[in-house]
Amino acid sequence: MTSLPLQPTSDLRGEVVALFARRRRFSFLIPALILAYLIYIAVAFDFAGIAGRARMDNAATLLSDFWSYKTHVTRDARSGSVSVAIEGEAKGLYPRDKWPAWVKETDGITHIDLGRGSLVTYEGDRATFTIPGSGDVVIERTPQGVTFTAPPGFPKERISASDAKVTVTGPQGRVSVSRAKTETFRYAPGWELFFFTIDSPFYGKGPLEVAALAVSGERIDPGQANIALMASEFWNNRMWHHRDVAGALFETILMAFLGTATGAIIALPLAFLAASNLTPSRSVRFGVRRVFDFVRGVDALIWTIVLARAFGPGPLTGALAILITEVGSFGKQFSEALENIDGKQVEGIRSTGANAAQRMRFGVIPQLIPVLLSQVLYSFESNTRSATVIGAIVGGGIGLLLTQAIITQKDWEDVAYYILLIILMVMAMDSLSGWLRKRLIKGGH
Repeated sequence: MTSLPLQPTSDLRGEVVALFARRRRFSFLIPALILAYLIYIAVAFDFAGIAGRARMDNAATLLSDFWSYKTHVTRDARSGSVSVAIEGEAKGLYPRDKWPAWVKETDGITHIDLGRGSLVTYEGDRATFTIPGSGDVVIERTPQGVTFTAPPGFPKERISASDAKVTVTGPQGRVSVSRAKTETFRYAPGWELFFFTIDSPFYGKGPLEVAALAVSGERIDPGQANIALMASEFWNNRMWHHRDVAGALFETILMAFLGTATGAIIALPLAFLAASNLTPSRSVRFGVRRVFDFVRGVDALIWTIVLARAFGPGPLTGALAILITEVGSFGKQFSEALENIDGKQVEGIRSTGANAAQRMRFGVIPQLIPVLLSQVLYSFESNTRSATVIGAIVGGGIGLLLTQAIITQKDWEDVAYYILLIILMVMAMDSLSGWLRKRLIKGGH
């Protein structure tokens, strides 16, 4: 019996100490690298500059526009006429005999009560903005431009001034004077005219009064029931365009469904050619897999831009972009699922004398269907979100309406409305996908 030489204890102790020292240095190295990376990001992205350029007052105004609406009181500089309109739109214009109680005109002087002591007065080319605790800001239109006078100590961040336009923001609203017009913006919570516009016979009525008219009230239009007239007035709302929005939502869902379903149909037979256990030819597998890599490697947004140049804008172009991308994604997923099927089940079908087509039909497809359906349903849910962005590029669906509302820089309540509908649409698609997955794959009831 031979004995192995033992390593000296001092050498073993030295190796252990060195090992712990290396691990200690490594444990400090990782946080140091992370810290260095964060410092690099802060410098490269100019965090300090962003913080200096940030306008939190603009952000607060934007957020308030999401859940509130503005009533514009406008005085034309040429004619001197005063108009009151919700969001400044002709479709939201108040008739002169139905002005809100907080707007009054006496002897050519317009008095606007913004609430909580904030008052605005139009008198000729002069607008006086009275802010409690701050004093009066006087803005005047002159031949040389627009000037203003503010009391001492008035916050400078509340005034935006140039020779052509002066805007003063108060706690209850804003006043803007330009060479062409004088405007006061009064904010109020809610989405005004969401159900009925000003010219609707149901405008200004409370919920109980509207419910009573719908159930038992005298007919406003002899030709149809009140509830049918209400539905028509809501559906054809000229301010919120509910009919157009519903059509855009349907277009977005159809775009996602068409691209996803067609992509899956095209990818399925190609996946058989890419599966190593079903296609012995390596060159065929290599070629099909590279096609999958190519169409999947280019993002759907890039395909959207390319196809829009080739076929022009429209929802069909967006569906084609989703289709091309999904052919690559589904082809890879389906081929990998085919490579993982249970070969014993196929051999069992073969032992009965079944031909190749029968082996695919009864031995392969039943194993593939649960994976296929699960992946297709998930992709449909995901593409519903993608179709919103794609629609903004190709001019279709809810994405187009969202982009148009953002571009105007004033219809932020519409932006909030569309975002809310998109979230609800995604939630609905998620619930539908889960229900279908349970019914079709798990056989639930």
